[in-house]
Amino acid sequence: MKGTVLVSGASIAGPAVAFWLRRHGFSVTVVEKAGGLRGGGYPIDVRGTALEVAGRMGILPLLREAHIETRSLTFVDAEGGEVTSLNPQTVTGGVDGHDVEVRRGDLAEILYGVTRDDVEYVFDDSIATLTEHEHGVEVTFRGGTRREFDLVVGADGLHSRTRELVFGPEHRFHRYLGYCFAGFTMPNEFGLSREGVIWNAPGRGAALYAVKGSDKVHGFLVAARPEPPYEVLRDAGAQRDLIAATFDGDGWEIPAMIGALRDADDLFFDTVSQIHLPRWSQGRVGLVGDAAYAPSFLTGQGTSLALVGAYMLARSVATTGAFDAYERETREFVELNQAQVGVGDAALFPVTAEALARRDNRLRGLTALAPDTGRPAHTALVLPDLSRSRGVSAASTSVPLGSSHGPRKRR
Repeated sequence: MKGTVLVSGASIAGPAVAFWLRRHGFSVTVVEKAGGLRGGGYPIDVRGTALEVAGRMGILPLLREAHIETRSLTFVDAEGGEVTSLNPQTVTGGVDGHDVEVRRGDLAEILYGVTRDDVEYVFDDSIATLTEHEHGVEVTFRGGTRREFDLVVGADGLHSRTRELVFGPEHRFHRYLGYCFAGFTMPNEFGLSREGVIWNAPGRGAALYAVKGSDKVHGFLVAARPEPPYEVLRDAGAQRDLIAATFDGDGWEIPAMIGALRDADDLFFDTVSQIHLPRWSQGRVGLVGDAAYAPSFLTGQGTSLALVGAYMLARSVATTGAFDAYERETREFVELNQAQVGVGDAALFPVTAEALARRDNRLRGLTALAPDTGRPAHTALVLPDLSRSRGVSAASTSVPLGSSHGPRKRR
């Protein structure tokens, strides 16, 4: 074995990086604070360079089998009147017949399935402290266990505990994009099948997504707010009250959605935000996926960045013993995709009536046909092979395995 690695987080980026680290000969442990794999069937996209990563993992046939195949995306106005109906790829910048859309939970199950036999998974636990020393990292877990690892990888999402321990409070790196949202499932009483419907009023948006083979729909409620509602992030009751008050008096299917929101046992509430870090690693601790560079759902690229980042990180530490090549070779790709928040999908939820009217006019002018090629940002990184790291020197400013570094304890 090349060394031992602890990965924090068992959603998408965590199992993906665990897969590639094992392929490179590392012994890998994944710790997850939840009691098991997190479900949740809301749709996610895999496109561009990430499809090649999935192909190299051997999971692309499984993803295509789980493909949702959303066939239309209909926009309606505040009264429920149709604005236009389009192929979803026209709006997302995807490539019809090539990109893959799956339930988030299905991808998590697939990644777990191809790693569980040779990766140690520890559920219902999490990192409490990290102490880096000359020969590795001592990790104290929330449950009281202490273990030693050569490297630690934080793949624990937008509100990463690993990032907080290493780099400090989240607010230093959190770029709020002006919205909060709630996601949940509800009964499909709308006659929807393989389609999405998006409702808009100035500063407010709602969406219903129906996937094949389910009697449920995925509901989303998005609200513009000038300041992030940090005060409700840990209070589900307050989250429900905030969303209900924001949409009070709205028509269409909003009352039914608010009722379902009140009863939902799978409510997910958060801010629409990005993470921007000057570095994705420090010493023997590196970050991947949303923990390092959350792009927000407005870009549609969170999952794809997680898969590509996992490949590049594992390759970097396997070939150089450090994270520097990963950062150097991947950052431009990440930043290009984070910038997609300013085009296309960012206009889904205009704040003013004037902006909403302009958005609707643009949508009406789009062709109903899907594009033949996706956005250039989606394929901006040419995936290197597993064995060679082009332009990477053996010397590194990060801490390679076995190098000397003074102790640092993070609580």
